[in-house]
Amino acid sequence: MSTDSTGGNGTESASEVVNATVSDLPLNAEHANGAAWSPACGAVVGFSGIVRNHDGGRGVASLSYSAHPSAEEVIAAVAADIAAKYDGVRIWVGHRTGPLQIGDAALVAAVASAHRGVAFAACSELVDTVKERVPIWKEQGFQDGTTEWVGVSG
Repeated sequence: MSTDSTGGNGTESASEVVNATVSDLPLNAEHANGAAWSPACGAVVGFSGIVRNHDGGRGVASLSYSAHPSAEEVIAAVAADIAAKYDGVRIWVGHRTGPLQIGDAALVAAVASAHRGVAFAACSELVDTVKERVPIWKEQGFQDGTTEWVGVSG
């Protein structure tokens, strides 16, 4: 039984970014996982960053993401960097903008690979790097009527 990412020809396959977007359209983790997967992949690791109803001990009533015009270019560069670092991965990543509701996905990522270790490592690094580098900010509205801007990227 072969254990390489090509199904038996003995060489690692090239990595690929299948999606890297910033959009006001809803994100779907099941779709991301399916799009990242290929027959050469034995593992798909997904991440969904979901809007929760609290932050810092305060109740969240609303949330909206704003992106710099370069955000889509930056998320694509991040995905390409991760793809270049990990052999044989397939990457799907998307970040929402605009108003979101509690329970909506704000960030979805999926990384497929022949082996789970690579998929876990690449997905973790992908999510961390997106949050560090992509110029997206969120405005949280709290149940007490106050608001707060939070930088998603550093």
